[in-house]
Amino acid sequence: MDNLVFSNMLHRTARTLVSVLGIAIGVLLIVFTIGLANGTMRERATREANVGAEIMFRASGTFGLQGAESFRLPIMMTETLAKIEGVKAAVPLGQTSVGADTNTGSRLIDGVNFKEYAEMARLKIIEGRAIETGDEAMIDTGFQRQKKFKIGDTVNMWERDFKIVGTYEPAAGGRIKIPLPVMQEQLGGENNSSGILVAVANPAEQETVAKRIREHFPTDQIIFTRDLPELYAASVPALNIFVKVVVAIAAAISMLVILLAMYTTVTERTRQIGILKALGMSNRTIAWVIEKEAILVSLIGVTTGILLTLLLRFAVMRTTSLVVEIEPQWIMVAFGVGLVGGTIGALYPALRAARQDAVEALGYE
Repeated sequence: MDNLVFSNMLHRTARTLVSVLGIAIGVLLIVFTIGLANGTMRERATREANVGAEIMFRASGTFGLQGAESFRLPIMMTETLAKIEGVKAAVPLGQTSVGADTNTGSRLIDGVNFKEYAEMARLKIIEGRAIETGDEAMIDTGFQRQKKFKIGDTVNMWERDFKIVGTYEPAAGGRIKIPLPVMQEQLGGENNSSGILVAVANPAEQETVAKRIREHFPTDQIIFTRDLPELYAASVPALNIFVKVVVAIAAAISMLVILLAMYTTVTERTRQIGILKALGMSNRTIAWVIEKEAILVSLIGVTTGILLTLLLRFAVMRTTSLVVEIEPQWIMVAFGVGLVGGTIGALYPALRAARQDAVEALGYE
């Protein structure tokens, strides 16, 4: 019976390859798309947490983590925070989002006093110099490689050209830094900031320091930077819906591809099925031959899809700054979806083959 399955697959090589590719696309859709969404979100959260501060202090009522809030936190509060026991340093930070240069999505921009920010985040200037004043910008080296920027190039924001004067490592916060006073002026937030980064002298005591800050500022927000990855995930409630839609579409693709392939197979092999019945093969065995072929095609398709996903991940991460996280759990989900979808898709053709009348099948032209 195994030889029959293999001969059926090899007899129509083109259709088998198309079926395998269809299953592979479903797997690629699940693993790569979800990996790209999770990877990009977690990479940003990691950069946000990589600022050398344990606590992010924000104004009461601040909502979200997307840099869309107005500047409502007085910078003078920085001095008060710096004097609290256990606080090593406090640095004001401006954050806002601007449209990306591809006209799709947005990009987070940091407004900083670079010297004190760099000291806290342990940034090192790799090329050029630090921003000082006016329409100047610095970018991290990863962003530079992605966009192929050179010192002296410009980045357009708010219909203004900001000259790139330097690059730095490692990536921390937004990928573009401009002077805080310039951002304050642009957004109408003179003497205010969107948040204050607080570095703790002993990171193990950050909860204790947070309680002391709470005593001074009972209504303002205190966020531990270690919690940012989870907070970013929670801040995108539509992500779970997106994941379910992607999985459902992938399952539908797998099921329909196998359904069409196996239905065509049964139609073309009607006479062969009649011969097998005449030779005494049972209905269950005939149905299992069809299902076995579908399962084998699905397994090859899932394996191909995973290999294509790994190749695409390598290409994307090699040529861009995007991060694609391939998680074992989603590989297992994709494996299950491809296999179950293929099995269900072959169910109707298998039953149709099993129910054919032997005499009518033998006379089929």
